[in-house]
Amino acid sequence: MIKKWLVSFCFLLSAYIGPGQAQVLDRIVAVVEEDVILERELNNEVAAITNKLSSNNVMIPPEFVLRKQVLERMVVDKLQRQLAAKSGVQVSDEMLSASVADIASRNGLSVESFRNELSKQGMEYKAFEDNLRNEIIINQLRGREIGSRVKVTDAEVLHYMETQSKAGQSNSQYHLGHILIAVSEAASATAIQKAKDKADQVIADLRGGKDFKQVAVSVSDDDNALKGGDLGWRSIGQIPSLFSEIVTTMNQGDVSEAIRSPSGFHIIKMLETEGAGQHIVTKTKVRHILIKTNELVDDAEAQKRLLALRERINDGDDFANLARAHSDDKGSAINGGSLDWVGPGALVPPFEEAMNKLAINEISQPVQTQFGWHMIQVLGRENQDNSEQFKKDKIREEIRKRKIEEETELWLRRLRDEAFVEIDLDRL
Repeated sequence: MIKKWLVSFCFLLSAYIGPGQAQVLDRIVAVVEEDVILERELNNEVAAITNKLSSNNVMIPPEFVLRKQVLERMVVDKLQRQLAAKSGVQVSDEMLSASVADIASRNGLSVESFRNELSKQGMEYKAFEDNLRNEIIINQLRGREIGSRVKVTDAEVLHYMETQSKAGQSNSQYHLGHILIAVSEAASATAIQKAKDKADQVIADLRGGKDFKQVAVSVSDDDNALKGGDLGWRSIGQIPSLFSEIVTTMNQGDVSEAIRSPSGFHIIKMLETEGAGQHIVTKTKVRHILIKTNELVDDAEAQKRLLALRERINDGDDFANLARAHSDDKGSAINGGSLDWVGPGALVPPFEEAMNKLAINEISQPVQTQFGWHMIQVLGRENQDNSEQFKKDKIREEIRKRKIEEETELWLRRLRDEAFVEIDLDRL
């Protein structure tokens, strides 16, 4: 009762500020629990999505359809942020700054250059930061609500490898399009049949030649709808088990029949397929001496000690003996500082970067990591066919991603179905 009163009050307030004062304010288009979405916010988001679709050469659907799709995404986004706030999920300014720096670095830019590039593209830096903070919060929430519950066992990995091998699909990659016609968990038989009829019509339209991206933007209830339903390239292990078997029978350009799940009816299009090759990695045999910093040993002292040890090695002292006597990494010190053969990603980035620059038998200058200061020596390098272990690791991650995706879809649908949401259709 209270929320129905809130809806009426909010929609009235959005139009009037007092008796006899028909002054129009920023209209409210939706009430989401105790929060609202303003027409201005919806207009801004629709404009941003329209620009993105245009730049990707996707035909823009009718305005009412696009506004409805965008508003629905905004509702689900707001529900997640509300839950994150209640759960105490926060993003510090330091974490946000680090994420911005990482994005800029991956684009080969400094933070300042990245800001200038955003400005050239017509995006305010503050808006970018707000969107990024929101994305990080939602990812952390999903990790807490979903990711922490998803486990992948060795038996699942082995079973998948056996199944994959029998099917001859070990190297296949699939570029998929996806459309979801949603059905609530408590839907009546009539509502389910109506959704099925809609899915069948969509399939007929796609097979008749309609553009997949445009149809996805117009009708799909999936989170990827505004990306044209593009799921990207996936191996069979990354494809939800619900339709993985169907995918392996499809040819490029094929559109599946409607696939039923608790979320509704799914439609898959095979956009492209390709194979994968051998995975070769460079392994490095490395050893080190670590000096940790503490109340008595600061950064300068740690570096001084390592440089003195380096001089002794250059003068003929044995690295292994000095590591046993001086290294604070007791686990490797007993083995003369040896970390044995290591592959990419096995060590922290500053250590690995310095190690990769060294020639065989060369000894580094002091290198700082979160563990302290290191002196590194590379003893050997060799290329190894890591395909089998790489395959196992990749399959484990793919199964985990698939499970998370399936759980996320159900979780979002449940979150939406159980929430109090009222939409002013007149504002669309």
